[in-house]
Amino acid sequence: MIPFIAKRTATLVAAVAVSSFAVFLIPYFTPGDPVRKIIRSRVAGDAVDNGSVQALGESLGLHDPLAVQYFRWLGDVLSGDMGLSYVSRTAVAGQVLPALTVTLSLVTMALGIAVAVSLPLGIIAGLRPGSAPDKTITAVTQALIAMPEYWVAPVLVLVFALKLSVLPSAGWTDLSSAVLPALTLALRPISYFTSAVRAGIIDAAAADHVPAARARGLSHAQSVLRHVIPNGLVPLSTLFAVWFAGLLGGSVIVEVIFAVPGMGRLLFDAVINSDIPVAQGGVVVVVALAVGVTTLADFVHRLLSPAVGGSLA
Repeated sequence: MIPFIAKRTATLVAAVAVSSFAVFLIPYFTPGDPVRKIIRSRVAGDAVDNGSVQALGESLGLHDPLAVQYFRWLGDVLSGDMGLSYVSRTAVAGQVLPALTVTLSLVTMALGIAVAVSLPLGIIAGLRPGSAPDKTITAVTQALIAMPEYWVAPVLVLVFALKLSVLPSAGWTDLSSAVLPALTLALRPISYFTSAVRAGIIDAAAADHVPAARARGLSHAQSVLRHVIPNGLVPLSTLFAVWFAGLLGGSVIVEVIFAVPGMGRLLFDAVINSDIPVAQGGVVVVVALAVGVTTLADFVHRLLSPAVGGSLA
């Protein structure tokens, strides 16, 4: 287990380092003088003249080698200093952290809905493969994949906000305002989660230890509850983490449509307004969190998987 942890930790550090360096280089790969852009992200006030640009660039170390600048920038980011927004002239961290909190709440709610729906559906389908319920569940959940968020969101608004007037159409004020965006994000994970649970249940039911448990006197229901379902749900942990990481930065369309002030909306506005410091801060936080979540999921999967459980002793 220790070599596995060391390997995954090294992979985590390498992935964050590479992605953060790519984010650091954004000002150098966009039109305009990168020194002026970086100065704008660090110094509040109006545009400065060429002499001031040269002096500020030297004082801020912007003429140092890229590697030196990168490690200095990374140290600032790790300490919470992500620079100033080009648009609002306020600290980027003060925008990123509230937006991240909103997105985390939205994603958690969406995946909670997905798990609550997919678990019973996947178990029912997996325990009776080939049956009418299995075929119906598979057909319905597979159809959800073909429903993109930009189509689902307006339909939900039309039905629940405009027609029935039971939920708000946009904004982020209370729990009710999170229902429609969370439901929109949950539909596709429901399909994948249901398929994963179904496949896991089928595989677990075919394992050798299930007949052995029955031979020891367990009833069919007891063997299902004690062995089939727990082992069948192991693949869901990894899939959950993958979707969680993906939705952290992949909820742009939903957040824009429903006017949710989350990371997706923040990054969308930053790109539209060429607000490079906000884009840098948002991307590096999302990437670091996503890599951390997937790494943690690998640890959990390693602990729960019956196939490797014996190697953990």
